[in-house]
Amino acid sequence: MADNKKEVTFEEKIKLLEEIVKELESGEVPLEEAINKYTEAMKLVKDCSERLTKVTDKVNKIMLENGKLEDFTVEE
Repeated sequence: MADNKKEVTFEEKIKLLEEIVKELESGEVPLEEAINKYTEAMKLVKDCSERLTKVTDKVNKIMLENGKLEDFTVEE
């Protein structure tokens, strides 16, 4: 059976994180639910941080004519 689970995009994770923060800031979330929401938010933060790190690493590399990847540096 194929896995039909859709990967949540970075943008969707940020939106979910913003919604959780807004709910928690309202102060109207019961303690147990707030703990669960906080845990979910921290997982989203970790996922987003890891994704940004991977993308940053890719952006900081340039493809040389010989096909090797090299760190990008700016010469002043």
